[in-house]
Amino acid sequence: MDLLEAHRTFFAELITASAGVPRSRLTSAFACTPRERYLGPGPWKVFSGAGHGYTLTPSDDPTLVYQDVVIALEEERGLNNGQPSLHAHCLAALDVREGESVVHIGAGAGYYTAVLAALTSASGKVLAYEIGADLARRAAVNLAHLSQVTVVGRSGAEGSLPESDVIYVSAGATAPLDLWLDALRPSGRLLFPLTPSGNDGKLGMGKMLLVTRATQERFDARFVCPVMIFPCFGGRDEETGKKLAEAFRREPGSNVRSLHRKTPPDESCWCAGNGWWLSTS
Repeated sequence: MDLLEAHRTFFAELITASAGVPRSRLTSAFACTPRERYLGPGPWKVFSGAGHGYTLTPSDDPTLVYQDVVIALEEERGLNNGQPSLHAHCLAALDVREGESVVHIGAGAGYYTAVLAALTSASGKVLAYEIGADLARRAAVNLAHLSQVTVVGRSGAEGSLPESDVIYVSAGATAPLDLWLDALRPSGRLLFPLTPSGNDGKLGMGKMLLVTRATQERFDARFVCPVMIFPCFGGRDEETGKKLAEAFRREPGSNVRSLHRKTPPDESCWCAGNGWWLSTS
């Protein structure tokens, strides 16, 4: 094992252990996916935290990217290659299986799409949506070697989606959109950032919501982990964002158990949006 492979393997073991799935298929998926391929040429800009900007890596040595850090894709727009431990936690919750059909919305330059492709293997398929034209072109080039992946340069929050076993959204929305829910097959899983509006009109801290189609009209739901993320264009409503902010202040959502739609909320309602509501029962 050469030094770069050793760093990649250690990185994979570390972040999947932190997600509670050590030495798993997810570990192997991260270990076989070269992060540097999807970041562009180094040196790379590492996010230093809100208000602190980015810190430039000392060189273009690819071993430097195998840390649990956020790295800029388009600094001027605040677009990053997200934190690996967050995505490891999310992908562990989704439990992607070989042969499944996956939709990835907000694919960026394609790194986590490639991890999804490793999980579903050549017998499955991954449809990656990226609204940013430059990023979509980069993703198409970066992922061209994976025959099971197709990159679509448009929003995944509009139009329609194919029937899917898994939908993974990497941009903050204020609702589980109907087109996402309608695309889920039986036992299909949707994981997306349910993010409120902040006091300054920007996105607030939200949580990743896992929705599973239990029956044709019944959806189980639970929050997986906190998240702060770029907004999902076409997936946000300011009024609902304010309702979510109030709901998260009142109770962090630890008791959410199911998602209902097209029915009036009852006394178990945690938060209600336009045509949907989350229940504690």
